[in-house]
Amino acid sequence: HIQHFLTERNIAVLRHGNSVDIVAGVVMSNGYLWKKHRKFTLSYLRHFGEGQRSLENYIKVECDFLCEAFKEEQGKPFNPHFTLTNAVGNVISTVLFGHRFEYSDGNYRKFLELDNEAILLAGSPFAQLYNAFPSLFKYLPGPHQTVLANYREIELFLKAEVQKHQEQWNPEQPRDFIDEYIAEIEKLKEDPEAGFNIESLLVSTLDLLEAGTETSATTLRWALVYMMHYPDIQRKVQAEIDNVIGQSRLPALLDRLNMPYTEAVIYEIQRMGNIVPLGFPKMASKETTLEGYLIPKGTAIVTNLASVLFDKNEWETPEMFNPQHFLDSEGRFRKRDAFLPFSAGKRACLGEQLARMELFLFFAALLQRFTFVAVPGEEPSLEGVQGFTNSPAEFRTLAVTR
Repeated sequence: HIQHFLTERNIAVLRHGNSVDIVAGVVMSNGYLWKKHRKFTLSYLRHFGEGQRSLENYIKVECDFLCEAFKEEQGKPFNPHFTLTNAVGNVISTVLFGHRFEYSDGNYRKFLELDNEAILLAGSPFAQLYNAFPSLFKYLPGPHQTVLANYREIELFLKAEVQKHQEQWNPEQPRDFIDEYIAEIEKLKEDPEAGFNIESLLVSTLDLLEAGTETSATTLRWALVYMMHYPDIQRKVQAEIDNVIGQSRLPALLDRLNMPYTEAVIYEIQRMGNIVPLGFPKMASKETTLEGYLIPKGTAIVTNLASVLFDKNEWETPEMFNPQHFLDSEGRFRKRDAFLPFSAGKRACLGEQLARMELFLFFAALLQRFTFVAVPGEEPSLEGVQGFTNSPAEFRTLAVTR
């Protein structure tokens, strides 16, 4: 179902009135095309600007904008959903487009809302029936039609950005991912099997936008939910922030080494939030046997990441929010083999490093400046809403300035 949804999403973005011969992009490609795209994307992310330092600076800038936006709410109830999503999305947008979007930008806000609706509806029963029987439901009304219609509008947003880059492109001065990709199209035009073309650029850009925005933004929304539910844990994080960072500067990545409790809380938010419980689809590259079951070559495989994140044999209190899962007896941070929110193997999330940077810097910056309190009579639910991702139900919060 996930595989079919992603394929249909790509077709909606690539449509030209004709059928699409290949599944393009980073997420749903295979073989030589996938290897070339993944290598290119990882290389670009690794060397973007000055690498990690440059990305950290962009995140810090966005932390300031985000905290100012929360401050403007003046301690009154508000829904942080799309402000958080815009902030996180601005980091990957800077990488892809070379610029960020103001929180008041109506076109970008519309893009975020369309994408969020599509991701949410993709998990609806009717949309999954369409996934199972596409030819039967293709012409029937329902949420699956909304999903595809949304992606057709998203296509216009992406095409406008790509067109601007094509018009302004200077091979001597690449500014961002799109510029570098256009250069790669020129470089590999004699190698069509590599799949570098404008259509693949559109889908690759959408892959990175969604992967670089949805999961981290949703995790931060879960972070606010859990901090409101567990104020004692929130106070402990703030005490560590005050002790290590203080109030005179923004958090930095180097602070992580001295903040084991904050790091443990972030990991526990990811474990309990369980953002992508079934991961992304894989494919058996050769015939194999697993636990006595034959898996033929070419079989689509979905890994149940939720099963290991809540395994009672791996976690002391698997159903409870407990940061001690990631702390040893002396209070030092410890990694756990059963912690696999980014999946594993060659097709693990290629944005894992960026996501870890974002989660620490945004989370620490927010709790440095605010205490998050539930609106009286509106305590947010700990039950997730299952779409393509597992997200918290819509909620309002009070951001009380510290």
